[in-house]
Amino acid sequence: MDPKPQTSVSETSPSEVELTVVMPCLNEAETLAVCIRKAMGFFEKHGVQGEVVIADNGSTDGSQKIAVEEGARVVDVEAKGYGSALRGGIESAKGTYVIMADSDDSYDFSDLMPFLESLRAGSDLVMGNRFRGGIKKGAMPPLHRYLGNPVLTAIGRVFFRSKAGDFHCGLRGFSKEAFYRMELRTTGMEFASEMVVKATLKGMKIEEVPTTLSPDGRSRPPHLRSWRDGWRHLRFMLLYSPRWLFLYPGLVLALMGTGLGVALLPGPLQVGGVTLDVHSLVYASAMVLIGFQSVLFAMFTKVFAVTEGLLPEDKKFLRIFDYISLETGLVVGLLLIMAGLGGTIAAVTQWSSVSFRDLQPTQVLRLVIPSATSLALGCQIMLASFFLSVLGMKRT
Repeated sequence: MDPKPQTSVSETSPSEVELTVVMPCLNEAETLAVCIRKAMGFFEKHGVQGEVVIADNGSTDGSQKIAVEEGARVVDVEAKGYGSALRGGIESAKGTYVIMADSDDSYDFSDLMPFLESLRAGSDLVMGNRFRGGIKKGAMPPLHRYLGNPVLTAIGRVFFRSKAGDFHCGLRGFSKEAFYRMELRTTGMEFASEMVVKATLKGMKIEEVPTTLSPDGRSRPPHLRSWRDGWRHLRFMLLYSPRWLFLYPGLVLALMGTGLGVALLPGPLQVGGVTLDVHSLVYASAMVLIGFQSVLFAMFTKVFAVTEGLLPEDKKFLRIFDYISLETGLVVGLLLIMAGLGGTIAAVTQWSSVSFRDLQPTQVLRLVIPSATSLALGCQIMLASFFLSVLGMKRT
């Protein structure tokens, strides 16, 4: 069969292409043709100068031949993964704007005008929202519809203060210029989350379009693996939010440990029918140390991520360094070490008063445990101050 003439604009220069529709493809022979035809029909119906790019990730079922016959342009992407395929296709796009969606016929490529209109109006990223547009029967597994997508979207909205209501809708549009500003790096399914997170963090204009999700037209199972890919989305959001991964849990743990420790210093604490004593004070000390270490990790991660361009600069965070310097950290650390040494000397003096014989543990440990904690915190602060200075060299 002779290839159909390409109605998109393969014969025009890149600057004349307004819209590129990118479809990732891995053995999509069953549905690829209908998706391309719908996109081509959209171009013709609305007079849009466009092209269809198939980002092929190693198909072995003849998908490439089908794409060429239908007038699409095939881009072979060797690096495996959903994100890798999309990035390869988007980077080769000739259009000013790009609309991407899966080539399984679950999204209607003939109804892209709301996305294009929003992009023309100045939006950087236009997200489809399946929960507003409708999810047809059998189009989304109950696990994804009622747990996976809502929970991950809620986490993304809280962590990054994003207004997106459907983080994982596969149908979305963006300008080519905005895509490069996002500096996307992930290779798997978490590419979808990264795009929303990066656009939000960089203050881009994000709009939503109600989108209908239909059952895909394939007879085989989808490439998506619920728990594996769900974890990859969650892992990405945690790694890109030092505040929620390290800072908040660390602060809560340190404050709880401090409160419990202060309550136990005067003597045993009665809670209902339970008596908390020096043994609980040991765990309170551990909570303080672990919590403080977690807070330090939040600072380390933030400085590193900003320095390496993984996260945009945070002016509020950087103001901390107007007040906290290497010298400040060294002074605070030294004061805590001196306090710890003072408590240690007092404990040894108390021990010497009984000729270094046995002491009453419940008394001496109330002095030893806080002293050891103060020594540890002082050393942590001094070491962390040097490390933060090293991390911040490039930023400075």
